[in-house]
Amino acid sequence: MKSKTVRSILATSVLLGTILAGCGAEEEQPQSSDSTEKEKTNFSQEKADPLEKYEEPVTVTQVLGYMPPEDPKAPQGLTPDKNGYVDKLKEYLNIDLRYLWTVPTEQFEQKFSLSIASGDLPDIMVVGQNVFEKFKEQNLLADLSEVYPKYASHTLEKFMDFDGGETLKRFMSDGKLLGIPDYVDPYMSTQLMWIRTDWLENLQLQAPTSLEELIETAEAFVQNDPDQNGKPDTYGFAVSKKLISWGFDARGIFYTMGAYPNGWLKDADGKLVAGNIQPETRQALEMMSQWYAQGLLDKEFAFKDENKVAEDVIAGKVGIVFGEWWYPNWPLNLSKEKNPQAEWQAFPLPSFEGKPGKSLVDQLRLNNVMVVNKKFAHPEAAIKLANFYLEYPEKPNDTAENGFIYHWYEPRFNYPGFYEEEYLEVWDAIETGKTEIAQEYDLVLQNTRKYLSGDKNPSVWGSYFSRAAEDGGWGVTRQVRNQKQVTINEYAGPPTATQIEKGGSLDKLMDETFMKIILGSASIEEFDKYAESWKRLGGDDITKEVNEWYAKKNEN
Repeated sequence: MKSKTVRSILATSVLLGTILAGCGAEEEQPQSSDSTEKEKTNFSQEKADPLEKYEEPVTVTQVLGYMPPEDPKAPQGLTPDKNGYVDKLKEYLNIDLRYLWTVPTEQFEQKFSLSIASGDLPDIMVVGQNVFEKFKEQNLLADLSEVYPKYASHTLEKFMDFDGGETLKRFMSDGKLLGIPDYVDPYMSTQLMWIRTDWLENLQLQAPTSLEELIETAEAFVQNDPDQNGKPDTYGFAVSKKLISWGFDARGIFYTMGAYPNGWLKDADGKLVAGNIQPETRQALEMMSQWYAQGLLDKEFAFKDENKVAEDVIAGKVGIVFGEWWYPNWPLNLSKEKNPQAEWQAFPLPSFEGKPGKSLVDQLRLNNVMVVNKKFAHPEAAIKLANFYLEYPEKPNDTAENGFIYHWYEPRFNYPGFYEEEYLEVWDAIETGKTEIAQEYDLVLQNTRKYLSGDKNPSVWGSYFSRAAEDGGWGVTRQVRNQKQVTINEYAGPPTATQIEKGGSLDKLMDETFMKIILGSASIEEFDKYAESWKRLGGDDITKEVNEWYAKKNEN
């Protein structure tokens, strides 16, 4: 599975935020609450039927940016207004869903910005955090604090309670609930070290546990023909030209050395400081420049995006790659498909200078927020729409072949603890011999049984090693979580005013400087100049704004 681009917390966001209309996330977290006593979410209210049908038709307007159906079996010429769910909403809830407009995903942001400027907003919207903050400031949002507790289904409540309601509280203001967040377990971004263990066996090496051992392993992968083809055609570490991205990037390398260029850290005085200008980041860049000079990094990595690096992984050119739990689903499964002898295994980040490598974990990983136009007379309809996708009886039978396109449906919410629950449910079934399991977990259970019975099909392996194997993606992520081998990104607020204004240029400065240092076209002393420039060109203002948010949060 390909993840969406991982956004640096230092990066600017476009003013209007990101509307995640195209893909759904299938995707114990440390959190602090911004809430005051009057903003608690333990509402006490009589429950209504979560799928209560209106006696009279209720029209709900939305807008949508959409991609073509993923399933080739979907009917030709199908459009969002003809999505099977539209008729079902009418049948079950007596809701007439109407789109003010729909456009391809890439055109959505511009179209929606024009709608905002003109004040022509739909009744129910799925927005990014920036848009939420903008709408909140302009008093455009309906209060959901009465309709949510009354109409939310048990499933939706379970999703919101995954972290004890802490994320939901972030969308309360002055006692009003202004949005329902779709968020994921922040541990999903835990960086792991993936290694070709068949190469280790070919060279009679043990899996490295320290950075020093990892460097020795990378040297052996470059120099000692680990694939035994008699050609010098392999390199050590896979890194793309985007050093901070959604995959195949350098985050794991930075984190191993205690450097967090995409995080905000608490210093000795209790203030937040930007990780991109800290001495540890300088040290990590100096180390990577040495690796590049030694040939441990691909000499052409500065020209390769994530997909090109994935191609190298599949082609058997590289034996070490850092990234998230889902790699066996893609591209490691394709690596095994091309070469059945390829064996990949996940490991925690190695130690450095006697200290365990700790992955950065965000306090909040937000997909989007469902909000309701203050002018809409039926805010409870938004909660019913959310319930409908999760609960309505016919959903298991709705397929793309029958005209039901799930990623055209909004709002969609996903359980943040899905993969943890799946892991536990699958192993409970394996250990007890239980034959029935929740439908959403059944495929992984079947693939786990197939693999344990000797089926080595790459797709079976990918499913098992990403989600169920103890030494696979989620298994090692759980290990990292349980052993608390993480560093917390202390800033969890929206992009600040200066980030919005200057973040793009500051990110460009960081990317260019870091790349020059790694490639050797600039000395490590260039980092010191960069740090001063970053602060002068807006970094100091961002730091001030971030700390104002942090101080306010800690007051509550």
